[in-house]
Amino acid sequence: MPISRRSLLKAAAAVPALSLPGIVRAEAQSTLRFIPVIDLAFVDPIYSTAQVSRNHGFMVYDTLYGMSSSLQVSPQMLSGHAISGDLLQWDLSLRDGLFWHDGERVLARDCVASIRRWAARDGFGGELLEATAELSAADDRTIRFRLKRPFPLLPQALGKAAINPCFMMPERLASQDPFKPLTEVIGSGPFRYLADERVQGARNAYAKFDRYQPRTDGKPDWTAGPKIVHYDRVVWTTTPDAGTGVAALQTGEQDWQETTPHDLLPIIKAAGDIETRILDPRGYACMLRLNHLQPPFDNPAIRRALLGAIDQSAFMTAVAGTDPAFQVSPIGYFAPDTPMASDVGLDVFRGPRDYAKVKAELKAAGYNGEKIVVLVPTNSLAQKPLGEIAVDSLRKAGMNVEYAGLDFAVILQRQLKKDPIGQGGWSAAVGNWQGIDWLNPAGNTNIRGEGKVAGWYASEKMGPLRGQWLAASELAEQQRICREIQAVAFEEIPYIPIGLYKQPTAYRKAITGILDGTAVFWNVRPA
Repeated sequence: MPISRRSLLKAAAAVPALSLPGIVRAEAQSTLRFIPVIDLAFVDPIYSTAQVSRNHGFMVYDTLYGMSSSLQVSPQMLSGHAISGDLLQWDLSLRDGLFWHDGERVLARDCVASIRRWAARDGFGGELLEATAELSAADDRTIRFRLKRPFPLLPQALGKAAINPCFMMPERLASQDPFKPLTEVIGSGPFRYLADERVQGARNAYAKFDRYQPRTDGKPDWTAGPKIVHYDRVVWTTTPDAGTGVAALQTGEQDWQETTPHDLLPIIKAAGDIETRILDPRGYACMLRLNHLQPPFDNPAIRRALLGAIDQSAFMTAVAGTDPAFQVSPIGYFAPDTPMASDVGLDVFRGPRDYAKVKAELKAAGYNGEKIVVLVPTNSLAQKPLGEIAVDSLRKAGMNVEYAGLDFAVILQRQLKKDPIGQGGWSAAVGNWQGIDWLNPAGNTNIRGEGKVAGWYASEKMGPLRGQWLAASELAEQQRICREIQAVAFEEIPYIPIGLYKQPTAYRKAITGILDGTAVFWNVRPA
């Protein structure tokens, strides 16, 4: 008789803590034990857009500015900045006492190289450098921007916590090709990465960086303020499934699980010694990414016709259950309940789905039964059910769908392929981004229309509109432009929004100090 996940957890909860190996109990005194949502496939957070790589990045690397949970930015590695009267020169001053993990001092030229490498991969960074006439190190502690035109969002670009953050690296690493992943991990952040302890697919370890000097002002708030470390080590253990992770929390083998299945929340709450909460109310915005290079989704009429097959509520229920507190739909191309969000175009998602109508519209648009390969990460708590709903929706719409269930890391690589289906290419894939990644047209890389990100969406309209948004000084004008951007998106379909869910995290009451935002590991300490 098969054992259910709930039965397994109940059994695990009954195991007394004394049955754990002594080494686990001893290690717990100085080690924070964490379960990430998925394995760390890439240790280079500039190369990878995976959230797990971003979280790893904030442990190892630091940023010039930090971001609070209210999305305000403030100096982090910097003591401050000075702006010329014409707003065309920014001098950013590094604070004293910054060292790389290899013992070398952090210099301005390291940061200049890091900004350039980041900007080659990040849309907001690209906008900043396009507006920059000269980026240089005026001296060892001064990073100088000479601008072609005012760019008041410079701190927001350099300090964003959304993917990809502008992490600082030594010049010798930052000077390497941004389109090839780095394998050496040297930062100046509060933790050192212990590469020799890495077990691919299972374990990553970090040690407190003793020479790290936290800021002395402000309060810890997400990636802003003092980053004070209370544990000697942090160990990430990748578990085969979220249920196994919850069982490890119950027995005391683990301290903190990044994401917790919604259906297990009642069991966790009943345990009594585990807390659950939502770190970021902006949640996770989800997408069905379409490959614009290959038939049939190279045809915008087919992409538009497919909208009628998308039931955002069904996608979100598959991930977050039926409790409306954990899901939001319909959504568009900006995170709901943030300043740039609007209801432009959302009517297409309202009401019951008419699959017969969708089939007819797909046929009229030119769909002739071509095979659709949908990439589904089978080891992702959220993306696997999203992928299964996507496959079901496309099949209901009469499309010839092949379900390609693969490891998340394999999918990240395959989405970079521009090859036809018959040569290992792909047609569609699901993805989940934090709401902060969809805040505005500079940050949401998926609607930039430059043909550079997976999906290869190219647009003649998006670039000029984004330029207008960057130049707008009033919120009302920015919002007007974003309504126009969303209207263009629903015409061109860079991807299909499929809803937003809010994801609880879970941790033992034996720890405290977890900050709002994303999973960061300073300020966390024994209760």
